[in-house]
Amino acid sequence: MDLQSNCEECFGLCCAALPFAVSTDFAINKNAGQPCPNLRDDFRCGIHTGLRAKGFKGCTVYECFGAGPKVSHHTFAGRDWRAAPESAALMFEVFPVVRHLHELMYYLTQALELPAAEPIHSQLHSALEQTTRMTLLPAEKLLEVDVPTHRAEINELLLQTSDLARDAARRQLTNIPKRPKNYGRGADLIGAKLKKSDLRCVSLRGAYLIAADLSGADLRGADLIGVDFRDANLCGADLTNTLFLTQSQLNAAKGDALTKLPDALARPEHWSSL
Repeated sequence: MDLQSNCEECFGLCCAALPFAVSTDFAINKNAGQPCPNLRDDFRCGIHTGLRAKGFKGCTVYECFGAGPKVSHHTFAGRDWRAAPESAALMFEVFPVVRHLHELMYYLTQALELPAAEPIHSQLHSALEQTTRMTLLPAEKLLEVDVPTHRAEINELLLQTSDLARDAARRQLTNIPKRPKNYGRGADLIGAKLKKSDLRCVSLRGAYLIAADLSGADLRGADLIGVDFRDANLCGADLTNTLFLTQSQLNAAKGDALTKLPDALARPEHWSSL
């Protein structure tokens, strides 16, 4: 099961199906269904090696979790939208649906790798199998999938996983302080000064940590699902054994050689200059 982007096996779907607007992440406006002007005829990016320098930082932090290849080669059987323009609108509409489902599969797979979640492994397996079956539906049937309801059901399992894993981590770690503040989902921590903070085993689900200073912070055992790390300073931070951290979250942040990462994730190339 491939749950990572593979642009070599995709028909440039994120570059054509999705919209973006002029911002710090994108240099131009683009409507949904309108191919990016940087997309070449072979579905490769014409400025791939210079995306950040040319104002397309947002492209470097996007992750489809393998949905692009799935839609390109399974849902549409390898027939691209340029060769079959009559399929373009449907392909572009299906892609975000499959992307949402693949993201859930990524989190469920991570949850199943956690020994602490063993009490609910059967439910997690069932949810993963159900979600996988959904991604294999024909294009028209995929558009009938109630993604918000399915996501809410999966989220309940992921919340249970988080509680089990963080409780287990608390038992293993020492001197975890009592925290007077509870970071609720979607907490506004934009620009927060959290340098060298002890955030072990904290739930930061969905928190906005844009441009926050987390340099030297200890995040071991923290739940980071959906955290917005854009331009957050993770230099010297300890992110080992965090829960539900993705490569795209790291790509959106700033870090250095002292930032400690989970084994499964790579140090972003742009960190080397910091």
